[in-house]
Amino acid sequence: MEHRHIRNFIDGEWRESLSGDRKAVINPATGEEIATHTNSAAEDARSAIESARKAFDGSGEWRRMDAQKRADIIFKIADKIEERAGELARAECLNNGKPLREAEADVSDAAHCFRYYAGLITKPHGSVYNVNESFGKMRSFTVREPIGVCGLITPWNYPLLMGIWKIAPALVAGNCIVYKPSSNTPLSSGILFEIFDEIGLPRGTANMVIGPGSSVGTTLAESGDVDMVTFTGSTEVGQDIARRAAGSLKKIGLELGGKSPNIIFADADLEGAVEWAMIGIFFNQGEVCSAGSRIIIEKSLEKQFMKRFAERAEAITLGNPLDNPDMGPLISESHMNTVLKYIEIGKAEGARCVCGGYRYTEGPCASGFFVRPTIFDQCTPDMRIVREDIFGPVATVQTFETEDEAIRIANDSEYGLAGAVFTTDGARALRVVDELRAGITWVNCYNPCFTEAPWGGYKKSGIGRDLGVEGFEEYQEVKQVNINLTPGPIGWY
Repeated sequence: MEHRHIRNFIDGEWRESLSGDRKAVINPATGEEIATHTNSAAEDARSAIESARKAFDGSGEWRRMDAQKRADIIFKIADKIEERAGELARAECLNNGKPLREAEADVSDAAHCFRYYAGLITKPHGSVYNVNESFGKMRSFTVREPIGVCGLITPWNYPLLMGIWKIAPALVAGNCIVYKPSSNTPLSSGILFEIFDEIGLPRGTANMVIGPGSSVGTTLAESGDVDMVTFTGSTEVGQDIARRAAGSLKKIGLELGGKSPNIIFADADLEGAVEWAMIGIFFNQGEVCSAGSRIIIEKSLEKQFMKRFAERAEAITLGNPLDNPDMGPLISESHMNTVLKYIEIGKAEGARCVCGGYRYTEGPCASGFFVRPTIFDQCTPDMRIVREDIFGPVATVQTFETEDEAIRIANDSEYGLAGAVFTTDGARALRVVDELRAGITWVNCYNPCFTEAPWGGYKKSGIGRDLGVEGFEEYQEVKQVNINLTPGPIGWY
């Protein structure tokens, strides 16, 4: 891919930041610059907000467009994504570091997400109520309307897909958006907005501003001209956004951190449990908010499971993401150093490092940000590596002897994003799922995610839902309409 420069897209135009500042985009597999992006600040974000506000309140072309026409445009976006699928996947691969096959799957899911919401807009929604006649014969019903201007802030671990999780339902609902992708991974977002530009979305409907959260994100959260702000990322940043958004009482949607439990009972299929545990913690280099980073295993199965789990982890290949290794690099040198610091903390806390635990620099990985898959056992609930979100290829292992103990360990966390249970006992699986305090749960699998089903967490893992019908409704207001079917005086006064 040739060296590119990604600019802001505001009011239907490609723009540099008002300061003219630029920043490098780094390939995490090599440490080399592969692109630059305009580095925006608060004034650029305000310009994008003004554009979206004018498009929504002024012409209102997008929100007033009939549902079928709006859906037709969204279907065209999905078609264009598929036309440029190879380019998008390569951009994700080079920019984020995920293996090519994972990037290709993300692009396919992105096109499906647009199609799902384009189809949903023409389906029935709203309700009609039979009400009492204390004020005469009345009919009450609800209609759903767009919220207005939505600020959408997304992370670097799924640059294209998580952006579209928010962009697709927000646009389909009739909103105007200001999108802030991660400054680490703007390549695929630049291509996506080229598609928006090509198909001719009404001016100001979709705006993109690239810059740090401390300026661009903060402006979106604080602005009284933004009606909703959604964010995917760390719990700490989500809490800051919520505080800032409270000033204008705007609606918020937050998908935040996790430290998700993966409970494995002794009667589970061993090979299946091992493979899914690998997917749960090493997929996307472990840079997944819902990663199954806490493996909680029945004591009688521990030795057998750990032997096979460690063997499989040791066999994982690392390398250039374009060559489709099992794992690619972490997103940046600073994040790699954070993960390595947690590994040293785990060793100091007394956990046993079963495998991995170091930066990998062999062969083509010499200059990249690679960390070998790492497993700790002999972990206790008070350890930082058990309690804190590492966001990397690091698994901790705890043991239990009873079902109640497994549930207690699993729920002993301030997070509640995801969790899983492995067992061949169907009744037990349902009992445990009922007790897990998590928004997403799996039985005998880990990580599958579907556009059609809602995604979000409990506790400090967030507020609101992405995906599914619920994700569509997040970007809508509900208006109650009451009609008097018998006009005239009712004799009240």
